[in-house]
Amino acid sequence: MAQALLTGTKLHLVFQVGMDEEGKPIMKSKMFNNIKKDSTTDQLFQAGTAISSLTNDMLNNLERNDSSEIIAE
Repeated sequence: MAQALLTGTKLHLVFQVGMDEEGKPIMKSKMFNNIKKDSTTDQLFQAGTAISSLTNDMLNNLERNDSSEIIAE
């Protein structure tokens, strides 16, 4: 049987920075590496909203990206 070991977590923020000439939103993203692997969803949400409050852009999406190593037991 195989097991997955969490090796890293990243916080990905996606901002809407404007609209193009066709009226579609223009998105810009920022990735934060080296996030504590045991961070809760609430902690990541608080961090993401705090970071977004420092910009003039609207936070469109907040994602947690986990990486795992799969090993055999």
